[in-house]
Amino acid sequence: MHTENHTIFVGITLGISFLIVGLLFILMMRQKRRMNEYFRKNGGSVLQKVENIKIFTKDELKKITKNNSEVLGQGGFGKVYKGILEDNTLVAVKASIEVNDARKEDFTNEVIIQSQMIHTNIIKLLGCCLEVDVPMLVYEFAANGNLQDILHGDNNRRVPLPLDLRMDIAVEAAEGLRYMHSSANRTIRHGDVKPANILLNDKFKPKISDFGTSKLLTVDKDFTMFVVGSMGYIDPVFHKTGRLTQKSDVYSFGVVLLELITRKPTIYDANCSLLIDFQKAYEQENSGRAMFDKDFTIEEEIFVLEEIGRLAMECLKEKVEERPDMKEVAEQLVILRRSRKSRQGNYNISPQQFEEMSTEGTPLSLETAISVSSSVLSAPSTPANNDFSNA
Repeated sequence: MHTENHTIFVGITLGISFLIVGLLFILMMRQKRRMNEYFRKNGGSVLQKVENIKIFTKDELKKITKNNSEVLGQGGFGKVYKGILEDNTLVAVKASIEVNDARKEDFTNEVIIQSQMIHTNIIKLLGCCLEVDVPMLVYEFAANGNLQDILHGDNNRRVPLPLDLRMDIAVEAAEGLRYMHSSANRTIRHGDVKPANILLNDKFKPKISDFGTSKLLTVDKDFTMFVVGSMGYIDPVFHKTGRLTQKSDVYSFGVVLLELITRKPTIYDANCSLLIDFQKAYEQENSGRAMFDKDFTIEEEIFVLEEIGRLAMECLKEKVEERPDMKEVAEQLVILRRSRKSRQGNYNISPQQFEEMSTEGTPLSLETAISVSSSVLSAPSTPANNDFSNA
């Protein structure tokens, strides 16, 4: 009798074990089938052929983020997580747009475009995971967060920002946008330029990130039915018409320049508008001095801030055709930074001489400016070159 009961018990145990194993196998097969469906839905058949990005599996992504254990912040479509690759490279992992059949081509185009944008001032897309409902994108890590928090964060996180560092951030952010706009085979517009989308690495090098509105545009179209952007930065023409151009990015960058020189957000002191107040200051006094960051008191620094303020006013002109393009903006900033470095090197160049280098409203080409500044400084002439980022 005892033997018979034992046999029955063993049989029941084995049956339950086989049942559990069978259920687990079915669940695993269903999960695998679901991941394959997500992979197909998210354009995996196209993206797996792209050479310079890695397609991560769901399990690899869990390992990279340690099951989403460390949150860096909030992105446009969800939380941003910190991760570590096998080679100990730090990365940021964030959700993209939810992809369906209508959006699949736009999403794959966006990933391909980002993978092809290789520039020191554009955040690098390293790879993506497509085996999840909403695709996850893996980017290089920016240790110092974003410019928004650095400029306007609480006093406990307030970082000293000397003028030279602000100029470097302005020049290099402009370089990143100029690179985007000068793509030979595509019309690329960012669509959501603002300090929160300018990341800073451990050396405070700016990296353009979050190509927000461009996700809603096909490569060959200027118009979108969804006017997406951030109030205070959005081009009024784009807001009214839905037409996004590269000059829309120029407008938004003009606002960023104002924030850099004033260290004020677009809305400050409860209900004051940075754009309106700065424009009033220029209309009344032809100067933005009253608005500048109070950390700057030296006359030479005030002169540089005035020049950046005037350039910002050019970027913010209501008529699109009157705004400079990003190439001109970058050139003007490089010339200004170069003249400041020259003066710091004990060269005898005055603000009045600098004014002669650039006629108001007509940006001087970099080559011409180098030639003029060389003669003013009585320095040996050097061949002009178009690599602005080394200036």
